[in-house]
Amino acid sequence: MRLAVNIDHFATLREARRAREPEPLLAALLAEQAGAEGIVCHLRSDRRHIKERDLLLLREALKTKLNMEMAATADMLKVALKVRPDVASLVPERPEELTTEGGLDVVANRAVLGPFVKRLQRAGIRVSIFIGPDLDQIRAAAALGVDLVEINTGIYADLKPGRAQDEAFAAVKDAAELAAKLGLEVHAGHGLDYRNVFPILAIPEIAELSIGFSVVARAAIVGIEWAVREMKALLENE
Repeated sequence: MRLAVNIDHFATLREARRAREPEPLLAALLAEQAGAEGIVCHLRSDRRHIKERDLLLLREALKTKLNMEMAATADMLKVALKVRPDVASLVPERPEELTTEGGLDVVANRAVLGPFVKRLQRAGIRVSIFIGPDLDQIRAAAALGVDLVEINTGIYADLKPGRAQDEAFAAVKDAAELAAKLGLEVHAGHGLDYRNVFPILAIPEIAELSIGFSVVARAAIVGIEWAVREMKALLENE
């Protein structure tokens, strides 16, 4: 199972002091050297952390792949077509949220999302949708012709061990199985850390995990390279 590291929170720390450090690009390059197979970052409409400048530097320097999370807006489309990330991940976005909350409602927005997906794909950009573990949403995403989906593990990750968490895990598993049957590459992420990731590793359909906050938090103690190596070790010794 591949590991993609989300570097947003390095930029959040930088912006907290409106400083020049820490440099997200440096964090990304060190994560790559430590074994990360991809780098993820979210360019928000309010530019609260990642900036266009960061994306352009990452696009130039990364040796693995760049996954740009973005809302399905004209502003973001313009940036994506300029940067040309390897993957554009469509996510819901609300100004007041601390982090992305829930998956994108594909069923309700398919009329808007369809042309948006095709425009990105015509530019040679693979398209992903961050989606809840809902079977109807998975079917709707497949019908749009996206290349892959990232299943939201947030509900599972936020629950303590017990029946509710078991049910949330089962929903993720069922969604991954359906997505794979429909021909989609399957990724997962949100809220995963060095403890709750273990059950997710047992889902064979999931090819890649996107993990950010827990790796960045660990990096504050042991450094980014060691934090990535520790997570990679967990993924490789499932």
